[in-house]
Amino acid sequence: MKRTFTICGAILLAAVTAGAPFEASLAARGKPIEAQGEQEKPAAPTHDMEQMHHGGSADSSGAQKTRFMQGGMHHAVAKGVKLDAKVDAAAHTVTLRVGPMNLPAHTSHMKMPQPPDLVWDVPIDGWLLAYHPKLVDAGGNAVPGTVLHHVAFWNENRADFLCPNKEEHIFGAGSEMTDWAEMPGYGYRVEKGTKIRVETMMYNSTATSYDKAYLEVVIPFQEVSGDANAAPRKNVYPAWMDVKSCGGSSYDLPPGKSEKTGSVTVKYEGVLLGVGGHMHDYGRQIVLQDASRKETVATLGAKSDAQGHLESVPVKLFVQEGGYKFAKGDVLKVSATYDNPTGKLLREGAMGIAVGYFAASDDAKMAALRRNPRMSHDMAGMSHDH
Repeated sequence: MKRTFTICGAILLAAVTAGAPFEASLAARGKPIEAQGEQEKPAAPTHDMEQMHHGGSADSSGAQKTRFMQGGMHHAVAKGVKLDAKVDAAAHTVTLRVGPMNLPAHTSHMKMPQPPDLVWDVPIDGWLLAYHPKLVDAGGNAVPGTVLHHVAFWNENRADFLCPNKEEHIFGAGSEMTDWAEMPGYGYRVEKGTKIRVETMMYNSTATSYDKAYLEVVIPFQEVSGDANAAPRKNVYPAWMDVKSCGGSSYDLPPGKSEKTGSVTVKYEGVLLGVGGHMHDYGRQIVLQDASRKETVATLGAKSDAQGHLESVPVKLFVQEGGYKFAKGDVLKVSATYDNPTGKLLREGAMGIAVGYFAASDDAKMAALRRNPRMSHDMAGMSHDH
């Protein structure tokens, strides 16, 4: 059985196949640099000035430190939103809770007051194994996932292995509220004190208002010093291959048929375990190619409803073949095709991302991605687009 998850600004690959030793899972993001040379910059603790900040920043107490800014457009900042983290040592889970958030009916994400970015200090030394998101009200009753525009987790202590000008994007979810399933034998390595920035955006296109809503994400973990009988984990790294290369993922969607292409250069030898895709409404197809080998890695046709609203993008796995091998220096090309029937230019209306999990041939070399957290959270306008 295969499960395909699509989320706004991020995607997850999770496939469950009987008898397979690995079931892939994942998430997405970005910012422009059309020139290939720009993406070769080494990891740095500061942010690219062109990156767009989502909601300012705050520490886990909710103290506001910056103004909200996305793509040059300012939003009101939701007040009183905090991040609470509770560890269940017996169950080996941590539950992150963002809220409370008031969500008035018929309010777009541009008009909705947005939570500030919040920072979670990881309390364990080990691996994060899965992510289980849900929305609830103050009484614990379910709130529909349609009010979540997206949530994204960024590791401030590590750079992206394809685009080192970015933080590493480790999890994301959108309106589908899909689970990120555990990958047997694999995990995302963290150390105690690792800083994970939690970026949340809400909207509410429904006729119902929701007061004091909370986003909860349950994260199973395995500690390095835990059960001696626990199976060892191999480290995986999220791989984002974006039509905007190492830049912001959103771009204007022209009317009619269109195609946009970008490229990134592989900096470490290893294998791609699986790949899925993220698009927006009216998306038709994502194609990932290894331009250096002149090979098509995956062609992912999007599924939409009769109105062109995106429903899903498929996942292609390479696990049974031992992964799709990437050599250092390989140039990966990703293309996204759309067919916009509205007759209008849709501002920031498109994304085109192929995303998967990467396992390095020599994991020790990935230590070069380690960096100090960005200098401060009070640098307005310096973050990521969605």
